[in-house]
Amino acid sequence: MRDDTITANGTATPTDWLAVDWPKANRLVRNLRARIFRAQQTSNFKKLHSLQKLMLRCQANRLVSVRRVTQQNAGSRTPGVDKMVVKTPKARGHLVDELAKYPGWQAKPTRRVYIPKANGKRRPLGIPVIRDRALQAMVKNALEPSWEARFEATSYGFRPGRSCHDAIAKIQLLARSNKIKQWVLDADIKGAFDNICHDYLLETLGPVPGRELIHQWLKAGYLTQIGTFHTPPSGTPQGGVISPLLLNIALHGMEEALGVKYNSQGILTNTKRAVVRYADDFVVFCQSQEDAEAAKAILHGWLAQRGLEYSQEKTKIGHLRQGFDFLGFNVRHYAAPKSSKTGWKLLIKPSKAAIHKLRTGLRQEWLKLRGQNVATVIGRLNPIIRGQAHYYRRGVASQIFHKLDYWMYQRAVRYAKQTHPNKARKWLHQRYWGRLNLDRADNNVFGDKQTGRYLLRYSWFPIEYPVIVRGRSSPDDPTLRDYWQKRRESGCKDLGPSRQKVAIRQKGICLVCRQTLFNDEELHLHHNKPKAKGGTDAYRNLSLLHLYCHQQIHLARSHPLRLDKAGELEQ
Repeated sequence: MRDDTITANGTATPTDWLAVDWPKANRLVRNLRARIFRAQQTSNFKKLHSLQKLMLRCQANRLVSVRRVTQQNAGSRTPGVDKMVVKTPKARGHLVDELAKYPGWQAKPTRRVYIPKANGKRRPLGIPVIRDRALQAMVKNALEPSWEARFEATSYGFRPGRSCHDAIAKIQLLARSNKIKQWVLDADIKGAFDNICHDYLLETLGPVPGRELIHQWLKAGYLTQIGTFHTPPSGTPQGGVISPLLLNIALHGMEEALGVKYNSQGILTNTKRAVVRYADDFVVFCQSQEDAEAAKAILHGWLAQRGLEYSQEKTKIGHLRQGFDFLGFNVRHYAAPKSSKTGWKLLIKPSKAAIHKLRTGLRQEWLKLRGQNVATVIGRLNPIIRGQAHYYRRGVASQIFHKLDYWMYQRAVRYAKQTHPNKARKWLHQRYWGRLNLDRADNNVFGDKQTGRYLLRYSWFPIEYPVIVRGRSSPDDPTLRDYWQKRRESGCKDLGPSRQKVAIRQKGICLVCRQTLFNDEELHLHHNKPKAKGGTDAYRNLSLLHLYCHQQIHLARSHPLRLDKAGELEQ
């Protein structure tokens, strides 16, 4: 793409999706977000609104937003009420050009669908049409950096650079046995997305660019599967790109309501309460049961102003010795009279409910794989095991991992018997079990001896406690780029051994779009010199790319990209 094709106001020529200069587009959006963040920090509101308007007109923002909703997001192939999806490069380029005329666009209703919840109930989702999703991504890029400069340090859900593990790491600091805040209000908000007060939300947003679009999305209503139209008086569609940001905006200020204060260094002062919030789930640490009841009463009125209320079945007050579940982990003090000065120690383990759900899911996968060959079994189960192990290894999970390995061994035995009902157990063991993982002295690994592929074990993933994100740090803060680069590189540890080496060499960056590898896109290994032209599987000939970046290389009409000696892709 020519250098003048990515500009603030776009271009008159149709967008050629396959020729987009993604490093430049991402750099422009990243720099604009940083300028918006800095303007909010310095309270330069005139410049802030000017930059937000520029972001909404920016061609690079349109490109990045369309890529997010049509390629990166999990629901990219899920249509809205217009039954339209965008699958081809030509259609994506056409959508980019359409978005240049967004002031004349009227929001369409969302399509209401339901997904099952763990408690047997169903969660309502609102699926916007693809153009509304792209517009929401554009507005989010304009608004999010300014709110990132204001959000509380203990808010971790649906925010860039923050995760469940950061929330768990914060809880680990607050819940240690030598701390005095040992009474916990474990709260959940009832139907948070469906009940946010529109008037409160719009008043909180103020006269920002894109406000009229947000008003339209809130009032657009939804269509059921039988074609009935509804206009709810409150709520934001759970399924919209901008909805998580709107929820965080509505719930901003919880610490101030509870009297939580910090000093100039961002350290919690000698206050009697502390909060950790992940989206609509939060815990409040207090010094006494009476204070926990008082905190609950304060937040009851605070939530009512936003049209929200507690979920009575999920909200409770208890001592850390009783424990509580949060984000799939159980946080509890255990008696330790010999090893702790306080007589108690904090253990954060995978919760019983989470492990039960995990086993139920794995059991269903094994049943679906009945009659399939062993290669299919391994290919389907290994990504699931790796993802679950990487999540739960952030707690005290060693014992649970060994129990899961034994349970998986029993399922593998059942699979082998069903596949070969007339064979003896010794024959089955010789066919499917052996020392397939050469890095481990274990002759009892299940796998395919013909290909050497084997089923992973949970216990092979070492326990690694999370490193909490620092204070109110945000990826949009231009002064913290080195800090976020180090955190990005630490994400390489969650990959398999071979991909981990390639990702570390790339410093966690996709060498085509110059974005972090860990943005939820599928990752592919690319041979810099094709094997058809004599390339090998050596690490120096491999690079790790996003799925669509990999496709762009092979579909590009220009000469192929290659990896130079410095480790950077160039033309």
